[in-house]
Amino acid sequence: MTMLQNRNGLDELRKQLETARSHGKKKLISLCAGSGCGAYGTAKVHAALVEELTRQNLQEEIEVKLTGCHGFCEKGPIMVIHPEGIFYPQVKPEHVSEIVEKTIKNGELVNSLIFKDPATKTKITLEHDIPFYKLQQRIIFGNNGMIDPTSIDDYIAVGGYGAMSKALFDLTPDKIIAEIKKSGLRGRGGGGFPTGIKWDSCRKHEGDRYVICNADEGDPGAYMDRSLLEGNPHSVIEGMIIGAIAVDSHSGYVYVRHEYPLAVTNLTIALDKCREYGFLGKNILGSGYDFDIHISRGGGAFVCGESTALMASLEGSPGRPRAKYVHTVAKGFRDTPSNLNNVETWANVPIIITKGADWYASIGTQHSKGTKIFSLVGKVVNTGLVEVPMGTSLRKIIFDIGGGIPKKKKFKAVQTGGPSGGCIPERFLDLGVDFDELSKVGSIMGSGGMIVMDQDTCMVDVARYFLDFLKEESCGQCNPCREGIKQMLDILTNICQGNGKEGDIELLEELGAMIQRFSLCGLGTSAPNPVLTTILYFRNEYEAHIRDKKCPSGVCKMLFHYEIDPEKCTGCQSCARKCPQEAISGDKKKPHQLDQTKCIKCGICYDTCKFDAIAIC
Repeated sequence: MTMLQNRNGLDELRKQLETARSHGKKKLISLCAGSGCGAYGTAKVHAALVEELTRQNLQEEIEVKLTGCHGFCEKGPIMVIHPEGIFYPQVKPEHVSEIVEKTIKNGELVNSLIFKDPATKTKITLEHDIPFYKLQQRIIFGNNGMIDPTSIDDYIAVGGYGAMSKALFDLTPDKIIAEIKKSGLRGRGGGGFPTGIKWDSCRKHEGDRYVICNADEGDPGAYMDRSLLEGNPHSVIEGMIIGAIAVDSHSGYVYVRHEYPLAVTNLTIALDKCREYGFLGKNILGSGYDFDIHISRGGGAFVCGESTALMASLEGSPGRPRAKYVHTVAKGFRDTPSNLNNVETWANVPIIITKGADWYASIGTQHSKGTKIFSLVGKVVNTGLVEVPMGTSLRKIIFDIGGGIPKKKKFKAVQTGGPSGGCIPERFLDLGVDFDELSKVGSIMGSGGMIVMDQDTCMVDVARYFLDFLKEESCGQCNPCREGIKQMLDILTNICQGNGKEGDIELLEELGAMIQRFSLCGLGTSAPNPVLTTILYFRNEYEAHIRDKKCPSGVCKMLFHYEIDPEKCTGCQSCARKCPQEAISGDKKKPHQLDQTKCIKCGICYDTCKFDAIAIC
């Protein structure tokens, strides 16, 4: 492919690609090759598929496409057969020959592979009929399952770089910014600051401006940005080019987490292809505009998700935040005006420019427009990436899309916003998820992490766990964060070990308020959220730990032990067989005994017993 010299060249190429698609191979097999499905063995399935199609001389008729993440991570590796949209989850190499013989050659279904809805137990054949997908609105994530992330032609064929062309030739920078403002797009990295206002502020400051993509996704359980970069890197690149045109920048950076090797690989390929096609570099599409993007890999520090710490790291300095009395849009990277948005924010931009601000603003709520991608993890049936309009209720996300809580257990709480987000109890399940509503109940949107907890979760231990993470990730620069988080963690640890005392709850609240008020950056100001919300909504659990020296959920090992109820024990010996310490003994069909000196409180006996004979005391 030679460099495209002008806009007409791009339009002509798109027409050629669309024609080739319409007259191409009869079927397309889309195989998820994101990190999640890859860990389940996509590479082996792909190899078996290519071998089988070659063996049956079908390679010219059937196209096999390795795509990015499809979102339904619980069911990988995922295969979707188009044009019908037949959905096969958890495909293994040994399934391939039957798929080819039945579905590809004869149009029949492989019954053993058809998706079964966990809630209704009904079998569902087509991807778009599965509740997990049907109830979403995937305007950002939807192309992930249809394009090869290493193919720029795939992206162009679905309209890619059309928005860039429009920004270059049909719109002025002022009109681009006005359109982004009108759309109501807010930053998806956690702060929710209006994107158009940020761009406008950056453009007004003199200097060599930079546009930067924050791909340093450090929240435990969050992987939205990784999956977008792995599956559709061109959407992010196109958004950054449009942003660069708007603020008059000629250099951009993607600051990506070091632990995302596939994202870096696919992004590198995409950038190289953009330069080859003339979308990056000098004189883009003959417009006279120059812009290029470089990759910088982060060192794994959670605090580098904060804008000033990220820019310090980008310069080669320690990733430490600074006070924001001077904003990064005025003096950021290399002390020049810098426009920083996260991966998902940049991916929204081409869609807004293509479909218009009015269309985009029609989605979502009054003050939170568009959709949001959440990583739904924890104690939920369907884990994965969920894209829904802003304002969608927690109940719909967790129960209708997520399938509810496994093993018919009771929902207890959901934490939104990553390790520094708040824990929201059951009574707020009908809360619409957007920036403003979450803040009203003490939580945050964050980058989109959503961790579901069931009845067996100890909320005191949850607060302790996240505070332990945040203590390790604090840069240590300011006293409130460095010392305050440590002191709160020490108190929580004592409570979980049975050493809590009266006044600890009040002291945690006092320390939390102090840290929120006086910390230098967002890590510190939001760090107390897990503690303060669990105290607010689950204070009784703290009191049980302190006053009764008991953990109601049976999680804090120093505060409980297991006992066998002789009246319920049938002597089935299942618990005795599975006990790793051989702490359970007894004759068959007679009540068993548990030796407390050998018990390590692993809970295997509790999970194994079908007769509720194991009690937590």
